[in-house]
Amino acid sequence: MDFKDELNKLIQIVKAENASDLHMSEGRYPTIRTAGVLVPITRSKVLTKDDLNSILFMVLSPEKREEFLEKKELDFAFEYEGLRFRGNAFFQQGNISLAIRVINDEIKTLDELGLPQILEVFAKKKQGFFLVVGPTGHGKSTTLSALIEMINQNRQEHIVTIEDPIEYLYQQKQSIIDQREVGFDTKGFQPALRSAFRQDIDVLLIGEMRGPETIEAAITAAETGHLVFSTLHTNNASQTIDRIIDAFPAAQQKQIRSQLSNALSGIFSQRLIPSISGGRVPAYELLINNNAVANLIREGRIHEIDSVIETGSGDGMISMNRSLAELVRQGEISVEDAYKYSPRSQNLERML
Repeated sequence: MDFKDELNKLIQIVKAENASDLHMSEGRYPTIRTAGVLVPITRSKVLTKDDLNSILFMVLSPEKREEFLEKKELDFAFEYEGLRFRGNAFFQQGNISLAIRVINDEIKTLDELGLPQILEVFAKKKQGFFLVVGPTGHGKSTTLSALIEMINQNRQEHIVTIEDPIEYLYQQKQSIIDQREVGFDTKGFQPALRSAFRQDIDVLLIGEMRGPETIEAAITAAETGHLVFSTLHTNNASQTIDRIIDAFPAAQQKQIRSQLSNALSGIFSQRLIPSISGGRVPAYELLINNNAVANLIREGRIHEIDSVIETGSGDGMISMNRSLAELVRQGEISVEDAYKYSPRSQNLERML
């Protein structure tokens, strides 16, 4: 079997179907995710162990293959047939599986992504800590790329990204951009963050908050005059703040609450929802850290933040329910999907 030809065929299907992901596992048909739905490619063949090994051999360097066999899982990125991909290889029940995500080379604007223009405010700040949160596969990295590109086009800054792996590739415009890949350009997030303080940076993008050391370094960077962007796999703003604080020992949590209340600019939570016309559209929640929110964080009254967002539209805040209701009114999504993604369905009912 010509494995290169087989992979080419699968990539062509991904392109033709505008799929976001390709899953390959031993003993299964290759499967794509399109418009959020998993679809097996039954016109292809059921994959064998040799198929997976050969595909890995094509997309991984010898060093990365050794690392995968040693660690039993691996994040990686590669280019193939004019597309960029982010992948994760892992074992399940002793068999190899691959989950590969398409990375769009084109960095889209907020407008093109259907995101609110108020996010521009956070790209224009000189310092602060801004988080984009949500489940895997709901566009966090894409949103951050739009904000970084906005800075790149309009400001003369030194931007450093620390990613695992690098996703979007930026072309330097007004800014200097240095992109560092964990495992290739640096041993890990922590040493890269320590070095960042000595690299005369203005803007820092951390691919993902991983553990208290990373979080603490990010908050410190924001406190000391840098603009910091990152992501977390959390559902909303209040859960994100709880997750950050709970990452630290109890004795340290009061200090972290105080630091976070000062450094935080905002938290943007997003979901990609099936559109009636096809594809997916974003629904979102935006928390802006004003005096009221900062006080709630300092005092540990995180459970009250949801109510502040619901009533904070005058300050530019956006609740998920308000966003969902607007999408229903515009005919973008169904009422059923709005309820499915609503965090508080009783509140949504009053808005529809």
